[in-house]
Amino acid sequence: MPMEWLNRMKEALDHIERNLDRRLEMEEIAKTAYSSPFHFQRMFLMLTGMTVAEYIRKRRLTLAAQELATSSSRVLDVALKYGYDSPESFSKAFRKIHGISPSEARHPGVRLKAFPRITFHLSLKGDKGMDYRIVKKEAFTVIGKSIQ
Repeated sequence: MPMEWLNRMKEALDHIERNLDRRLEMEEIAKTAYSSPFHFQRMFLMLTGMTVAEYIRKRRLTLAAQELATSSSRVLDVALKYGYDSPESFSKAFRKIHGISPSEARHPGVRLKAFPRITFHLSLKGDKGMDYRIVKKEAFTVIGKSIQ
């Protein structure tokens, strides 16, 4: 079951990444994971420590910063492409993540924050056999320090 769920989450992430430049609906994302929106959002938060909306916002602002730094696209066009209704709302969100305005992202050598795509990996522990033995010991005294 865990592997199947991780595969479903990967499919949902693939769907999000393919569609960052258009409107994403939670029902549509959850559907790609064969899940209800409530359960998908709860599991996403539990696995990543952030909400789906926060992940999408950070990824969009990362891509927007890259586009502004490497192209001559207008700030308004980039804002609209990544789902912002106005240049003001885009600029506010951009400044919150990157610490600079969208137009400043065009300056050569400017530092931008990148939020990479999340990936899930399943790691199993305890798959190695272990030899052990039980040894009886005589009573002994343990000394320590107590902190309250």
